[in-house]
Amino acid sequence: MNKLGIFMNFWCNRWDADYYKYIKKAASLGFDVLEFQAQPLLNIPDEELRNIKKAADEVNVELTYSLGLDKTYDISSDDKYVRIAGVQYLSDIMKKVAVQEGKLISGVSYAGWGVPAGDINKDKRMENSAGTMKELARVAGDLGIQYAVEAVNRFEGVVINTAADAVKYVSMVDSKNVGILLDTYHMNIEEFSIWDAIHLAGNKLVGFHVGENNRSVCGRGHLNWDEIFSALADVGYQGRIVAEPFIMTGGEVGRDICVWKNLIPNPTEETLDGELKFMLDFERKMMAKYRM
Repeated sequence: MNKLGIFMNFWCNRWDADYYKYIKKAASLGFDVLEFQAQPLLNIPDEELRNIKKAADEVNVELTYSLGLDKTYDISSDDKYVRIAGVQYLSDIMKKVAVQEGKLISGVSYAGWGVPAGDINKDKRMENSAGTMKELARVAGDLGIQYAVEAVNRFEGVVINTAADAVKYVSMVDSKNVGILLDTYHMNIEEFSIWDAIHLAGNKLVGFHVGENNRSVCGRGHLNWDEIFSALADVGYQGRIVAEPFIMTGGEVGRDICVWKNLIPNPTEETLDGELKFMLDFERKMMAKYRM
């Protein structure tokens, strides 16, 4: 059965938060996975990272990681020194993830998060990134980490926007340590058919994010979840399904994700937990329906 997860910053408006609190909360609600931003790990001593991992192990919660790469370290840049800095930065992050025995890093790790200034040559940026990613793939392999490049919408990136882009990219990198993550929120913007996108990714799909058309929890919007879950079942996807809803304004998370209004009234911790209980029930029913 697919593990079900939640992104930590559903609850909090800082990328770096109380890991212990949210590990316990994820477990108490019934999640198998807690995902969070990888960058803050660089500022946490290894001993504390091991303590966080121990806390997760005690409640049977797996930790996974995502990131939106700062443009200072953009490995798709035409500037080779920026790419070199990016390799070092991402290698350092992977080493921190390895301290926690982490197995999956996803997100926009293949380019600067957002749209770069000036004229954009998508093909050249993909070529720059894929060539650099070959080196990072070797680091990932040495550390036992699976890289998952996430296709994001046109407002959050230019290199990989669709499943077709992602398939092309991982083919260029040609490493078993680099696969694809698709996200329903982004696919709703970029794909002609979510069914076709999932089938195109096929066995290259190593991670999956779920969220509604407006980034609320699954089942609250207008996405066709029968299409989504039936496609996942059809391609035999057995990996993690991590919810990445963002429904609160405020803080660095609300600013970076561009959430300018609360998507539910009075988003207290209690009402947020209620949304996740609804979502978990919805996801489990869909998985049962399609025998996942």
